[in-house]
Amino acid sequence: MKETGLAPSALETMILLDPDLSPSLLPLKAAGASAANPPRAHRLPTLVTLTRFLNLAQAAVRLKGQVTVLLTTDPAIRKLNRQFRSKNKATDVLSFPSDGAFPGLPAHLQTAGDLAISVPTALRQALGQNHPLSTEVKVLMLHGLLHLSGLDHETDTGQMARRERLLRGKLKLPQGLIERVEGPAAQRAKTGQRSATKASPATPKAARRTRSARRTRSARP
Repeated sequence: MKETGLAPSALETMILLDPDLSPSLLPLKAAGASAANPPRAHRLPTLVTLTRFLNLAQAAVRLKGQVTVLLTTDPAIRKLNRQFRSKNKATDVLSFPSDGAFPGLPAHLQTAGDLAISVPTALRQALGQNHPLSTEVKVLMLHGLLHLSGLDHETDTGQMARRERLLRGKLKLPQGLIERVEGPAAQRAKTGQRSATKASPATPKAARRTRSARRTRSARP
């Protein structure tokens, strides 16, 4: 992994590029003159552009603390998925929430967590959705940040889907991951389930996820 070399922002975000990424996926300046020349829409945007969006999205999610995003390969994210989720396959995004706050540290110096995004998987999904790779990476960032904030579409009754739908509109993004995977019918069913179980006790805050195999989340099953 290599650091971006960018000065930390007010939210202390950082984006890392896996050195094993194909040069054809990198921003033109980072790829070098010898790289293949695919369409610009099939390349990552500059790290400055991604960092700017990450800051905007983190503010929209109202997630405080440092966030690091690793842009990596299918084999690398498959290894992480196998290690933390016991799923031996590549996925699009994994979220690793922080273990907890450090007493005495200001909120902006706390660690909110890390995201890992597979760029090749993001490109395949971008092609399937007919939008640029940069857009798909932003969609994955937003989804991962929502997980870092404590939301979980795999266990909730539609809260994360509604939040993602609202924020993607504000951030001018296309259809979110939950909408793609679950579809309107599944989301309506969740809403109905929420109404039917309204009297159930709320999940205690202590049940929020930590960096564990059981609680690491992906956008895909």
